[in-house]
Amino acid sequence: MDHLPIFLNVKGQRALVVGGGTLAARKADLLARAGCDLTVLTPEMNDDLARVVAEFGINHKSGDLSADDVHGCVIVFGASADPDMNLKLHSLATAAGILVNISDTTDLCDFIMPAIVDRSPLLISISSGGTTPLLTRMLKARFETTIPAAYGRLAEFAGSYRDRVKGAISNMARRRRFWETMIAGPVAEHLFSGQEDEATALMDKLLEDAAVDGGEVAAGEVYLVGTGPGDPDLLTFRALRLMQQADVVLYDRLIGDGILNLVRRDASRIYVGKMKNDHSVPQEEISEMLIRLAREGKRVLRLKGGDPFVFGRGGEEIATLAENGVNFQVIPGVTAANGCAAYAGIPLTHRDHAQGYIVVTGHEKDGDLNLNWDSLIQPRQTVVIYMGLTSLGTITEGFLSHGADRETPAAVVENGTRVGQRVITGTLESLLEKSTAAAIESPALIIIGSVVTLRDKLAWFERGDEA
Repeated sequence: MDHLPIFLNVKGQRALVVGGGTLAARKADLLARAGCDLTVLTPEMNDDLARVVAEFGINHKSGDLSADDVHGCVIVFGASADPDMNLKLHSLATAAGILVNISDTTDLCDFIMPAIVDRSPLLISISSGGTTPLLTRMLKARFETTIPAAYGRLAEFAGSYRDRVKGAISNMARRRRFWETMIAGPVAEHLFSGQEDEATALMDKLLEDAAVDGGEVAAGEVYLVGTGPGDPDLLTFRALRLMQQADVVLYDRLIGDGILNLVRRDASRIYVGKMKNDHSVPQEEISEMLIRLAREGKRVLRLKGGDPFVFGRGGEEIATLAENGVNFQVIPGVTAANGCAAYAGIPLTHRDHAQGYIVVTGHEKDGDLNLNWDSLIQPRQTVVIYMGLTSLGTITEGFLSHGADRETPAAVVENGTRVGQRVITGTLESLLEKSTAAAIESPALIIIGSVVTLRDKLAWFERGDEA
């Protein structure tokens, strides 16, 4: 994140806009709507700016720019057609320690202005950090068409009840759930329909009912969510919804920042990741933690890479939850076999190559790799091996020693579906040497079978086609 997004309270405080054109008019309009004590400095104004100045009664100065003009300002904008005027403003503001923005000159900006979707008091700001203004405008247009104006009324209505709700419901978890019920339920629907009296009556009733048992702790629940192999775009809608509801999140090593950033910002985060021979938090302790947090009334988000029921030990965790009477939900994710193979351009089945595929783990236990080699070495079948990178030599030797053809196509997919994905292709005989030479690291998935030969025709991720 290159910029800190904030909403600045400038009501009643001094601000300055230098410039007389349309850019200056846009800045002046925003500042005036935010309640600034605003001055516009320019010898001449175009029609856009003149209209804004007249509409809001903005102070207008036509003389030279001086230090007195920026004195006492909390924020200043340079939007002049004269570059020297903008540079002078920047110099004066910097010397006075005042936030300054010079239009279309990011090097002279202490801050940048986002695109704004105004549903006051609800505001949505969108920024590309100044890199792609067109993309910002396109996203703003999309939000404008999908977020009804009534959301502003909903925010204002909720704000009018804030103190009453806080006084009636002391438990924070129950208070949060009260607001979720209000915002996603009949109260909001009445407001959206313009039936404010009905919304008020229903809200009063909900608040009265909540106050009766306001001291009780709400029942907790565990959300076991599969996040897929890494690309946040592969999350399900249901996963995203629950990620925004959770009070606390327990996450594994393979959960990337792009996915963690989608979790509710104020949710507590607990890392419980495990690596080979380095189990930072034992599985039994994780299960106990889930039970304890849920019994405290929290909604607990358990994030797992891939799908929690495919080598994710999700079955063990929910079995323990069920035995202890803890409510839970399981949200499947795109498993690594499907996601990584698709992004690598390797179909797991194909009419001319494989009629099915088998998924196994290459994780060694006590130094042994116990695989049913006869079931793996079958014609017209693809084999996908999870957690097998450190055992790659043992795996390829196992295939060869049990009769597999040395020229059987094989691939290793590193960081599948993520930025930085790499795919090494070869044969059972050459794959270890090629992977070692390329310094492939975990997470990595191994795919064995003739479908690997289709990669050259079907690969798309590395070519950038995902955009």
